[in-house]
Amino acid sequence: MLTKRFFNYIYEVFFSFLLVVHWLFKFITSLFYKFFDRIIILSFIVFVCFSSLFSLQVVEKNADPEEVLLSFLRRKVGLTGTKYGCGGGGCGACTVMVSTYDRNQRTVVHYTVIACLQPIVTLHGAAVVTVEGIGSTKTKLHPVQERIAKAHGSQCGFCTPGMVMSMYTLLRNKPQPTMEDIREALGGNLCRCTGYRPIIDGFKTFCESEVGVEQTCYSPDSPLNSYLHTLITAEKKYGDALYFQGERVNLVAPFKLSHLLELKAEHPSAPLIVGNTTIGTDTDFNSLTVGAACSLSTLQKEVEKVVVETEEEKTRGYRALLQTLRCLAGKQIRNMAVGSLFDKQGHPDLFDFLSVCPQTEAENICNVVFLCLSSDGMRSIPLDEKLFADFGKTVLRPEEVLLSIDIPYTKPWEFVAAYRQAQRREFAFSFLNAGMKVAIKEGTDVVESLSIYYGGVGPTLVKPKLTCQQLVSRSWGEDLLSEGCRLLKEDVDVSPSIHGGRAEFRKTLAISFFFKFYMQVVLEMRERVGKLRIMNADFPLEYLSALKPFKNEVPQGQQSFQLVSEAQPSADLVGRPSMHQSAFQQATGEAKYYDDLPLVQGELFIFMVTSTRAHAKIINIDPSEALKMPGMVTFVSAGDVPGANCRLWFNNPEELFAEEEVVCVGQIIGAVVAESREQARRAAKEVHVTYHDLQPVFFTIEDAIRHESYFEPKRKVERGDVDEALKTAEHILEDEIYMGGQEHFYMETQGVIAVPKGEHEEMDLFVATQHAAFTQELVGMALGVDSNKITCHVKRLGGGFGGKVMKIASLSAITAVAAHKTGRAVRCCLERGDDMLITSGRHPFLGKYKVGYNNDGTIVAADITYYSNGGSTLDESAFVTVLHMDNGYKIPNLRGRGVVCKTYLPSYTAFRGFGGPQGLMVMESVLHEVAVRCGLPAEKVRDINMYREEQSYTHHKQPFNPTDMVRCWDECLERANYQDRLRAVQLFNSSNRWKKRGISAVPQKFGVGFSKGFCNQGAALVNIYKDGSVLVTHGGTEMGQGINTKAIQIASRVLKVPVSSIFTKETCTGNVPNAAPSAASFGTDAVGMAVKDACEKLMRRLQPLMEKNPQNTWKGPPTDVDWEKGEGQAYYYFTFGACCSEVEIDCLTGDHKVFFSLFKIPKKHITSKVEGGFVQGVGLYTIEELQFSPDGVLMTRGPSQYKVPALCDVPAELNVHLLANAENPHAIYLSKDPPVFFGSTIFFAIKAAIAAARTERGLGDAFPLSSPATAEKIRMACQDEFTKMASPPTDGAMAPWCLDV
Repeated sequence: MLTKRFFNYIYEVFFSFLLVVHWLFKFITSLFYKFFDRIIILSFIVFVCFSSLFSLQVVEKNADPEEVLLSFLRRKVGLTGTKYGCGGGGCGACTVMVSTYDRNQRTVVHYTVIACLQPIVTLHGAAVVTVEGIGSTKTKLHPVQERIAKAHGSQCGFCTPGMVMSMYTLLRNKPQPTMEDIREALGGNLCRCTGYRPIIDGFKTFCESEVGVEQTCYSPDSPLNSYLHTLITAEKKYGDALYFQGERVNLVAPFKLSHLLELKAEHPSAPLIVGNTTIGTDTDFNSLTVGAACSLSTLQKEVEKVVVETEEEKTRGYRALLQTLRCLAGKQIRNMAVGSLFDKQGHPDLFDFLSVCPQTEAENICNVVFLCLSSDGMRSIPLDEKLFADFGKTVLRPEEVLLSIDIPYTKPWEFVAAYRQAQRREFAFSFLNAGMKVAIKEGTDVVESLSIYYGGVGPTLVKPKLTCQQLVSRSWGEDLLSEGCRLLKEDVDVSPSIHGGRAEFRKTLAISFFFKFYMQVVLEMRERVGKLRIMNADFPLEYLSALKPFKNEVPQGQQSFQLVSEAQPSADLVGRPSMHQSAFQQATGEAKYYDDLPLVQGELFIFMVTSTRAHAKIINIDPSEALKMPGMVTFVSAGDVPGANCRLWFNNPEELFAEEEVVCVGQIIGAVVAESREQARRAAKEVHVTYHDLQPVFFTIEDAIRHESYFEPKRKVERGDVDEALKTAEHILEDEIYMGGQEHFYMETQGVIAVPKGEHEEMDLFVATQHAAFTQELVGMALGVDSNKITCHVKRLGGGFGGKVMKIASLSAITAVAAHKTGRAVRCCLERGDDMLITSGRHPFLGKYKVGYNNDGTIVAADITYYSNGGSTLDESAFVTVLHMDNGYKIPNLRGRGVVCKTYLPSYTAFRGFGGPQGLMVMESVLHEVAVRCGLPAEKVRDINMYREEQSYTHHKQPFNPTDMVRCWDECLERANYQDRLRAVQLFNSSNRWKKRGISAVPQKFGVGFSKGFCNQGAALVNIYKDGSVLVTHGGTEMGQGINTKAIQIASRVLKVPVSSIFTKETCTGNVPNAAPSAASFGTDAVGMAVKDACEKLMRRLQPLMEKNPQNTWKGPPTDVDWEKGEGQAYYYFTFGACCSEVEIDCLTGDHKVFFSLFKIPKKHITSKVEGGFVQGVGLYTIEELQFSPDGVLMTRGPSQYKVPALCDVPAELNVHLLANAENPHAIYLSKDPPVFFGSTIFFAIKAAIAAARTERGLGDAFPLSSPATAEKIRMACQDEFTKMASPPTDGAMAPWCLDV
């Protein structure tokens, strides 16, 4: 038998031969180059991809400079473990490891990159390791893959390969990492399911392991190590330029600087794509010299080394630089990026700091200089406000290239600081960033020079010259502070129309940053001068906390749950912690999602053409130019639909293709079909649509109210006599709260593959849907065929959260029409920006309420109207109603009205919790405001208004028992040590002026199931084979919630067979027809009951003597609501819980940090799902902000603009405790959905912290705060002298940057 070492030897010989051929080819072409000055060399690239089964030598002839590694791996190499998540480097799903030979370090280096941004032509001679290359279920799992799976760190699994590769690369470079190393390595990877904690739990075991990771993680005889040895040898011969010619772009990779200058002189407008250059320190000149193409990761590493090796007073500037570098992007981007020093998008995140580095005394010019080179010679450009000529434009001449940057050390009496504030502390562009430096005359407090630079207050880098000049020669004291703030108020002019908006917030930050800098300098001067008194330079001790930035920590916590009975057989896994059924496959990249399926022969690609107007008549659609483009096959529009051009949902039609009129930006008008994705994308831009604008056009809830633009039906529920009760109440409160929408941001974008069968008009669809039956029905209607000829296949989803029910059905019908027209398979895979534009998300809400309450906090009556922004069509908005409004509170007289506003935005749709997070939020706002006005603790007001009776009734007259809710509430407060924490918060607030803390706890009652009883049905097919194996097929959709895992456990218990004998296949409408959607927190319950019912029937047939209870069958619960009476059984059952959170805010910047969160919930929940739902709620209530332009265009269309919680946003301490002895006979073996609404505890804790700040300033503690509580809203609510200085002009002439829709 041939050994593995022999195969490696054969592999090395073969690859060495390949390299010899390559170098021979280059030698011959170099001879041609000598004789023919302008010959174009069409070079090929050679690199290696690794799988656990083999190493693949990739030779790509005529490599296209525009092709990125992600598409190359997935479509040409067939390695689909690397996922498409966003296409912009903002999610980490496509993380891979690249190994190259570093000529400067003379060693092979390993680093992560984002495959969706890495051109393949930059990888010549490199080794690329994907998730398939480190382990598989067919051979052996890598420890990273095994541990993330066993720690429950993989739910939908779409982000898992990226997580695995980030951690694997860390271990290659540092076999026993610290927790901080892990936090940094995963900072560029997003997860929408788990809440990150289980991922950390799996990976932190590498910190504690005593086993050498070299032994557990990779073998010295692996193909990768063999290749790396060859790579080192090959790199020694490296020395020629590479030339690549693509369809539209040519690329040259010069090896010598002289060649680069020649090329730049010949092609001055050609952009540079950088690689690796040198970085070093030059102590003779007291500076750090940074190569222009140095990656941010290398810069960070070198600066950290200088900081350790150099005395502290010289490295103040470097420490500030490190503070900024650690916040920029994720690890993968920092490995690739060079700092965006000439970023055309106008994000000068490093310039503000670099601009203030020390100046020379003789010439008074900035010591930080750019050394630029051209064929005409070399010149130095000082880094100051003149560097930028305009937004994204610099004074660098077209033919020049940047060679290096010199960053000087700080001098003994120079003080330097950098500040930034972003939507997220890490992995986000800043709203405003600043660099400040002051030079003080030694031994005094007199200012010799002052430099301040801002990024984000104008189109270029801004220096407030007047301020810097006027403060020179003054004492660094309170008078200087007052004068400096006054001067900045006039000197920093932020236009109301500034790109990105938030003008008032940015100006407030500019002044607040200066105040922080003033305090920082005073503190450092104190330390420097010792007992020497600095006149007028002092501040109270309670100011000091403002100088400590929030530190990002790896989340820690506890999870407690009740063990199953000792009498339960060990083979029965129900109630035991169980790994996700597909976790290993997800961790190895073997799990297949719809776009991972191999291409069908002759397959085409479709790209949607969408409206650019919010309300207009379509005059003409002209695809003629698009049809002339290479690869174009056809254009599809309404006239090509053989059946019905509409989607019908409860008698509410919505067009598939807009035919005569468009009613929102992003509405689908047509679609182009081409031979490749890139060709389809390019052709779609060439379809020209002529419009005639129509009126009215409006987008906000307020405008819809003014226009009385509503969908029918309107909903109303009432208990008691609200009007009479309001007359008898001691106090009346009238107020409102606005809550913004939320994007699903499932990691896998929506898409489908439509495959015509070629006979009887049959068609198969491989589709990412939560409701296969509805997709089947709609496709049949569009094609004009019966549903029995349409078969939908769903293996798994990369997240859904309710967003893959309705819109995916329309996309599937459009794709099926294209497949019908062409007779060929057609694949649709929405890009992230189009997905966000077309599919929309959670409804924005406006809750208006009138409440009657007494002095003790008892609420006697409440009249609440819920206005939701439904968008341009009704979609599922009618289900977002007033049924959740009472939460856990018995308000004797309660009226709720639900109104869906019709606007000219893309239709909003279902999202996790579906109306619950909004409805519950309004009620909790009522409780909070009543507590404020009564002067009572909020938790006391919540407690006295809670349901208590064992037999209670909701406002829609559905009976329930609140015992578990009350137990959760009481035990939550007890486990959280709420009263002790509250006292500690109050003590902290009294001792800190510019940092404040808040704490909040809320209970929850959440209805589970659909209010339409026929939707609460599950369907399953269970087959037993002669060999004893069992096959379970059901109508649910696996999207990370573990529905397949639960189905296997149920079948195992009922059939009394081990789980290893049971298998679940894909969801298929041909096997299980007419299934209900996996939504409304009820999919697992419905499917689980169906599996149980099917298995019990089988047991009765096979073992009648063993069946003890033949009558124990299950049918769909009879839920329904009589809206005329406003009562009914709206939900199958209720789930309960309570949550407590503590936060700290920075009153000067609006930043916040969650220190502590604790949940108490019944034991039917899954802890990792609870945490995932909670973190999604953190985003909903604090970070995630959708922005629409005044023209109705969604501007937050990707992870660069729309921020979901990252690892840095998870509470530092996150505890989950499951309530013991809590039984729910209605739920199938105690399964249930997580509480998104618990994220509101952070919102109310933030509001409490703001109230503490306002009270200290003599302001009222009753104030408006809409959700999400972003940094901007927090800062501007903490009103002070700085916010007053930034007050905007009152003329109101400027159009807002974005709308609260």
